[in-house]
Amino acid sequence: MTLQRRARPLLGTLVEISIRCDDGTKAQAAFGAAFAVMAQIDGSLSFHRPDSELSRLNAHPGQWQPMGRHGLRILRLARALGQRTEDKFNVTVGGSLVECGALPRHKARDFLTLGSWRDIELGPQGARLARPVLLTLDGIAKGYAVDLAVKALKAQGVRSGSVNAGGDIRVFGDMRLALRQRRCDGLSAPMALENMAIASSRLGGAADPSFPSLLLSDVTTNGERMLSVAARFAWRADALTKVAAWHRGPELLAELGGTLVDFD
Repeated sequence: MTLQRRARPLLGTLVEISIRCDDGTKAQAAFGAAFAVMAQIDGSLSFHRPDSELSRLNAHPGQWQPMGRHGLRILRLARALGQRTEDKFNVTVGGSLVECGALPRHKARDFLTLGSWRDIELGPQGARLARPVLLTLDGIAKGYAVDLAVKALKAQGVRSGSVNAGGDIRVFGDMRLALRQRRCDGLSAPMALENMAIASSRLGGAADPSFPSLLLSDVTTNGERMLSVAARFAWRADALTKVAAWHRGPELLAELGGTLVDFD
């Protein structure tokens, strides 16, 4: 089977999709379907877009705002995981990330730097923020978009491939990737990834536009450290990197379906 690759800027990063397919027409349709669903998530749930569904929700605390089915699904997952982890996974940290320069400030208004899963209220067709917190779904939404892209590829008849959205990676079928992690002393030893998802986030260090996944944690670290978690789905792998950043985080990973990956 011929390996074919396509890349496109989406979700604040470069998304690369690789598939094994000998039919050019089929491959083109598969790439189109996968990128289209990822663009939908990018347009509706990005914190960086002031006109997105998420930004509208953030701009109007206390008011019900319409949300599409993907937005509601992600908010349900985020709320449930926040409750289960006692806010170690917390999508209401947008205010803190704005204050430290990791996320843009869209409007000059007062907001809380940190909230709780309880601040997210969900209805059949919309959501409401109980307090003026700022939700950021860029991490979990990116992983969710990767999972949707894999689903779209499979629906087009693709049996083997991978989707990489800035380090949120999912591999399916007989595709096998050799991954290395960037470290201060160079690159790590390679690790094989197959039929699994992996995500990495950065703990410590200053805000970096080239790698915006900055974690807030109670763990003291000198310099910068990368945390990588493997799981069945990319949304879960990405979400659990936030849990792994806390002292009690590693104790929850296996129970929640994730595994901390050591590249050493």
